[in-house]
Amino acid sequence: MGVSGPIRVVVAKPGLDGHDRGAKVIARALRDAGMEVVYTGLHQTPEQIVDTAIQEDADAIGLSVLSGAHNTLFGKVLELLRERDAEDIKVFGGGIIPEDDIAPLKEQGVAAIFTPGATTTEIVEWVRAHIRPVAA
Repeated sequence: MGVSGPIRVVVAKPGLDGHDRGAKVIARALRDAGMEVVYTGLHQTPEQIVDTAIQEDADAIGLSVLSGAHNTLFGKVLELLRERDAEDIKVFGGGIIPEDDIAPLKEQGVAAIFTPGATTTEIVEWVRAHIRPVAA
């Protein structure tokens, strides 16, 4: 969208997963790094997440999935972004995601997957490098 100003990230917990400590830690780390973060809270549908990202003019969506439904949920978010002509919003994610599922998720269009050993620094640096990397 060519907007200047801070990178805008929607951090979301899709599905029925009830644990959001990791998502909150990531949201705070991104905020501390000077980004604008919208945390959607628990139990969001892919439709709600995509609506929020479009309304907030987000550059990226960070999904946190611990429930095992990552293949379905990530795919649905990507599909909705395509349908709404908002594929410029990059999707990255983290959580309990088996190694075998990472390559297929990336093939679907997920920009990056962070598993439980990832540090907040690593995630912040990835976002800075890959989301609007030519920002002023």
